[in-house]
Amino acid sequence: MNSAQVLISADELRRQLDEGRRIVLLDVRWSLGGPPGHEAYLEAHLPGAVFVDLETELAVPVAPGSAEEARGGRHPLPPAEEFQESARRWGIDDGDAIVAYDDSFGQSAARVWWMLRDAGLNDVRLLDGGLAAWRHAGGPLDRGEVEPKPGNVQLRPGSLATIDADDAAAFPGVLLDARAAERYRGEVEPVDPRAGHIPGAISAPTSGNLAADGTFLGRDELRRRFAALGAEPGRRVAVYCGSGVTAAHDVAALAIAGIDAALYPGSFSQWSRDPSRPVATGDEARSGAAAADGIASDS
Repeated sequence: MNSAQVLISADELRRQLDEGRRIVLLDVRWSLGGPPGHEAYLEAHLPGAVFVDLETELAVPVAPGSAEEARGGRHPLPPAEEFQESARRWGIDDGDAIVAYDDSFGQSAARVWWMLRDAGLNDVRLLDGGLAAWRHAGGPLDRGEVEPKPGNVQLRPGSLATIDADDAAAFPGVLLDARAAERYRGEVEPVDPRAGHIPGAISAPTSGNLAADGTFLGRDELRRRFAALGAEPGRRVAVYCGSGVTAAHDVAALAIAGIDAALYPGSFSQWSRDPSRPVATGDEARSGAAAADGIASDS
């Protein structure tokens, strides 16, 4: 996988749409503890874009403090048949090109990018820079709900690598923590029961994947970033975050750099709810904490 298979620029997306290419646009606006993204979507979205509800379509809703949350974390992946129903509701047919975006520079859109790639779809890209880049490029915006004709896509999850808590506990490579550095260090923890990180994990906040304008860094810059954290092509790499959402942003950045990485879907929300799992605080060797300034990377 390379950057051409992960990203599309706002200018290139406009060109392809103007030429009449069929592209399914997915609006995945969401933020941890923030207002519902649907309201912002109704006010302004890319023409033809369908709203994707991260809480109900990209995860199984779980009650805070429930046994289900303890087993799977705050945003467990939905069953394959439910995800396929959602993808068809978004209007996706077999063979369609898909572009996902949000208003947080890919932090939440990366979740649907990862899930669709895992489900066997190859032509899935993130709008580089998200909604801000589209606005900057002078792209048109529409209001209101878009309800497309149901699609016929067949999804086959399992194309991408994942790990579970046992794998994370004894991971034989580089385990990256995509959350903001202060959460990694255990200085703050707004949603999970214990503060800190999985012992042995290296801090790699998603903010470090981005340039000042919110677009992804180039391949060479990302390679240097991850090499400094011990993650290089040919080495085993896995990523987690708070609940498996923004970790997909690191997986995308690693893919741009030419590095395959597994995702830990349960992430720290699952790990920290198991009293048998140890939690570390402070910085570990090769910590990427210095990259945490800028855009928050929480999930």
